[in-house]
Amino acid sequence: MSALAPILEAFFTERLLTQRHASPRTIAAYRDTMRLLLCYACQRTGTPPSRLDLADLDSELVGAFLTHLERDRHNSARTRNNRLAAIHSLFRFAALRHPEHAALIQRVLAIPAKRYDRALISFLTTAEVDALLAAPDRTTWTGRRDHALLLLAIQTGLRVSELTALTVTDVHLGPGAHLTCHGKGRKERATPLTKQTLAILRVWLRERNGSNADPLFPTRPGRALSTDAVQWLLAKHVHAARQSCPSLRTKNVSPHVLRHTCAMNLLQAGVDIAVIALWLGHEDIRATQMYLHADMALKERALARTSPPNTSPGRYRPPDALLAFLEQL
Repeated sequence: MSALAPILEAFFTERLLTQRHASPRTIAAYRDTMRLLLCYACQRTGTPPSRLDLADLDSELVGAFLTHLERDRHNSARTRNNRLAAIHSLFRFAALRHPEHAALIQRVLAIPAKRYDRALISFLTTAEVDALLAAPDRTTWTGRRDHALLLLAIQTGLRVSELTALTVTDVHLGPGAHLTCHGKGRKERATPLTKQTLAILRVWLRERNGSNADPLFPTRPGRALSTDAVQWLLAKHVHAARQSCPSLRTKNVSPHVLRHTCAMNLLQAGVDIAVIALWLGHEDIRATQMYLHADMALKERALARTSPPNTSPGRYRPPDALLAFLEQL
């Protein structure tokens, strides 16, 4: 067995699990990256993964692997950068164990993240939200569950993983009604509930009739909904809502779009950007500033406060008809 195998094992057991106490999602993401990298290195070098050495994973191979992700697996630049971050983390750990490979490790760590275009965020208008919430058939159990889930997602801005992890005890219906969740980065936060959301959750909890540890939005057998299940049910209701709201036909509505919708509703209501960052559980307020770029009404109000330059348009004089004919020949 080569030196790479014990480094990789120690990276997961010591660095990620023991020292950093990384979340299961982080462990899974790093695991998938290493599995893809080792399989690619095996195909490229012909060496089984258990016999690969650290020297086999040089900057040339890692760079080719990143190109393979984009060209052959059609991964986005963002996904490519996430894979590279996992590789960088492994090599920083390896630098402590094997200083004799310092030059090779530094060349891998010097591989930069790729820049990419950042499109404006997508969010739903009031009419689109109303159409989406009207789509579930509330004469059925699943329709009432889906309606409560969608309303809660739009009002609280929870991530889809936070929605699926909610339990019955996370909903507090007394004075100062709110919802608690354990979000990204192990941050626990509380989000207040509107009267409308509170009323719908009261009815749903009576029908749900579960114990404190049970999932708030279960499947028929009682298990927690998966993130894929939430994406599927959202796509189903968006398809139905497009019949009454044509503007939805041009939008790709994902669970994260509902989170964006919550943030835009708060911003358009005049809520400070720092409060929105706390509401969404953002670690850095700069992550929340993208909503300022997407709010056209905010920009129009800012433009209305400015004084336009004192200028006028020039007068257009059409060219002579005969000369224009000759120029077109």
